[in-house]
Amino acid sequence: MNARTPDTKSDAYDALLVLSFGGPEGPEEVRPFLENVTRGRGIPPERLDEVGAHYYHFGGVSPLNRLNKEIIANVEAELAARGYDIPVYFGNRNWKPFDNEAAEQMAADGIRNALVFATSAWGGYSGCRQYHEDIQGMRAHLEEIGAPEVTFTKLRQFYDHPRFVRTMAQYVRESFDKLPEDLRDEARLVFTAHSIPLNAKDVDGTPIDGSIYSRQVEESSALIAKEVGVTDFDVVWQSRSGSPHVPWLEPDIVDHAVELNETNGQKALVVCPVGFISDHMEVIWDLDSELMDEATRRGMIIERVATVGPSDEFATMVVDLIDEIEMKRVIERLGTLPVRGSTVNGEPCVPGCCAPRKRPAASQTNPNADAPVASRS
Repeated sequence: MNARTPDTKSDAYDALLVLSFGGPEGPEEVRPFLENVTRGRGIPPERLDEVGAHYYHFGGVSPLNRLNKEIIANVEAELAARGYDIPVYFGNRNWKPFDNEAAEQMAADGIRNALVFATSAWGGYSGCRQYHEDIQGMRAHLEEIGAPEVTFTKLRQFYDHPRFVRTMAQYVRESFDKLPEDLRDEARLVFTAHSIPLNAKDVDGTPIDGSIYSRQVEESSALIAKEVGVTDFDVVWQSRSGSPHVPWLEPDIVDHAVELNETNGQKALVVCPVGFISDHMEVIWDLDSELMDEATRRGMIIERVATVGPSDEFATMVVDLIDEIEMKRVIERLGTLPVRGSTVNGEPCVPGCCAPRKRPAASQTNPNADAPVASRS
């Protein structure tokens, strides 16, 4: 990756940082990774063992880093095609390559004004504000080690970007086409995204926005369904964790499939993981393993829709977001809900937006403590 040349298209920004969640790339990395994710939350060891088993089932490797590197390669190609000569860096919150390490390298390379693409389409604390906190942490780290200052400008949320919606709709249609012909008309379209505790839902967005994360998921699903030509569909949730006494967004995808089968005799589902950019652990475990196993026991057919991250259209969309800032282009969007997320140096979108939820003090010692240990990237 080379620093930009004087004739580069970008006058304002000299790099792009792809910022993500991170994941282990070997069995020996699973436990340290999970400890990073849950640090300071009082999560009991047995809960980490339970989640770790999901990773060990796949050889201790999360596909997330590999898939993010694929996104980066596609973005680099699209940047070059549009005349940008800016390097792309990669950093994670919870595992190698760490975001602080990426920030150090950027500062050493002479980067002073970078754009940040976070691998989440959504508002809310985990989907947006936590990435702002990551940016604040990177800047604090650079100051602590005496490195040159880097300014970071985060790109906006993109849950309703036309390219995102059209590509997901294309993948939904392809999944319907894979079903046996006699089941296509009766198959039900189900969208799924990462669940969150209800007390987190209540503080997502602002009082004016309402619960922005869940509302954006619902609007994105409706936009995709409309593009496909489907008027009757479901939005459900997955990957909840922690104490069963803490309420989360429901229904769960597996529970919903069981109910559809038992109540309506449903035999076929097209399941769209709209909340996830890539096929990382929550997709390949919750959908490709748990959901598929339950469907097999019931004689149901599930067509799981592909995720959008590896597509060329996704990379094109990322550079569209850069163009919006660089060239002051009109924001391309199809929805009506607030779209935010683009701030400088980790500032909140608006005062009080998506404040971190307060965990009960007892959760620090409760063996059934709420334990959200997954990503929504």
